[in-house]
Amino acid sequence: MVFGIDISSKSSSVCIMVRAKEFDSFTITNDLGGFNVLLDQLQCYANPVVVFEATGVYSLPLQSFLDRHNYNYVRLNPLKAKKLMDNNLRHLKTDKLDAKHLAELQFNSPQQLSPKQDYRYHEMQNASRFYEELTNDLVKWKNRLHRALQSTFPQIERLTSSHSGEVYWQIVNLFPHAKFVLNSAYDQIVAQLNQIKGIGHAKANTLACSLQTIAKRTCYYDDYDSITVELGKYCIERLRGIEQRRKHILEYIKEIAPNPRDVQLYATIPGIADTTALRIYAELGDLRRFNNRNQINAFIGIDPGRSQSGDVDNHLSVTKHGNAIARKILYRTIGQMETVKSSQPCHITDYYDYKKQLSKARGYKKAAIASMHKLIRTIYALIINDQPYDYRKSLHNQS
Repeated sequence: MVFGIDISSKSSSVCIMVRAKEFDSFTITNDLGGFNVLLDQLQCYANPVVVFEATGVYSLPLQSFLDRHNYNYVRLNPLKAKKLMDNNLRHLKTDKLDAKHLAELQFNSPQQLSPKQDYRYHEMQNASRFYEELTNDLVKWKNRLHRALQSTFPQIERLTSSHSGEVYWQIVNLFPHAKFVLNSAYDQIVAQLNQIKGIGHAKANTLACSLQTIAKRTCYYDDYDSITVELGKYCIERLRGIEQRRKHILEYIKEIAPNPRDVQLYATIPGIADTTALRIYAELGDLRRFNNRNQINAFIGIDPGRSQSGDVDNHLSVTKHGNAIARKILYRTIGQMETVKSSQPCHITDYYDYKKQLSKARGYKKAAIASMHKLIRTIYALIINDQPYDYRKSLHNQS
């Protein structure tokens, strides 16, 4: 017994199939009234399976409803669902037919039931997505601040090696225009810098000297009373707020984590700092729900595609059907691991360097994705065996 459901923004088409034959079809509204109509139908059958596409925010209420009433379901990635249905020669596309095709899939190409997790894992993923949005906002406001400073005090970006962070933003907030430095006495600049947490007396003197030097060389476009100065200060206000919010989200993930030990195990891998460990944990959830690492590859979307026709059998690039945020985090993690490999050796960076030498003509991405497979294999082994990372053991296991 399979219920195929094609979800739209306000309503959903439902197709009930018994023994691979359509038994009934109807439409429900995407609210409690509509879901109760669905519940009445589900209760008529023993162990029904619901199949639907993960259509962003629109499918979440249905998923939550099914979880609360303890019904099994298959939540398909839309790209995967499209390919599966197209492979079954779908010629027409309507909401009613899509519901039928989704139900047929479970008979023709049975899909594994979507695993259910503690709600805290879902909440951690929500927090991780919020963190990702804030990170994107951080980049936007940094760019806006950069553009504002180009008109008022461009040379101040040479003051420190980093153009971000609490200390830098507070310095710029004090001196958003070169004239703010030129119109202040040296001792006054030092006193203002001393008020910033993290800047001692010696560093304040060094920065004050540098500020005076670069201010004298600055050729600005907008004067110190321009609205652009206000824009720069507003950018800093937003940046500091975003950074504080990001720190709060990481603390929130720590606080609600069902199994903090998993985060500790991730952090034992060279190149994975606490923030990255929390993000990986929040996106991947409990790895114990997977039967093998190949299922994790598919969940993330780095399982290889395949094209077969007659005697031709080609392995394609990664499917990208899964969790895009997790894929991005793990991709970046390979780069982070590379930066510390000289002091913190890791068999994954050894493998990355080997693959990169073999595929010089094909670029960085193929080597990085191949290394992601090895990283997933490693973190899965750490969690399943409850053991921290050990470089020597990893080398021994490979040999």
